[in-house]
Amino acid sequence: MHELALCQGLMAEVHRVARAQNASAVHRVRVAVGALSGVEPGLLERAFHIARAGTVAHGARLQLEVLPARVACDACGVQAEVPPNRLLCPGCGTWRVRLVGGEELQLMQVELSRATDAALPN
Repeated sequence: MHELALCQGLMAEVHRVARAQNASAVHRVRVAVGALSGVEPGLLERAFHIARAGTVAHGARLQLEVLPARVACDACGVQAEVPPNRLLCPGCGTWRVRLVGGEELQLMQVELSRATDAALPN
């Protein structure tokens, strides 16, 4: 389950952001996951609960935004969303397309509370 390793990396970045903001707690973590990223959203949510334990985000909620696959057609110029298992141009039907979206795994937002005089643990 590579989602756990991804969440551990995600938690390292969340912790870095929290330290930089002198945060006492992280409440919500918003992540964009592309339909072609190779990440299973349900497994990512379960892994998040494990990875957040013992961190500044121990009570945080994970909010996932699943992004669609998008292609740009080299033949007719159409740019559109497509099903992940059908990477063809919806305009002209050709297979000569470039993938322009759907492979993302991106930390979008960290909602936190700032500490007034307490330092974060390492």
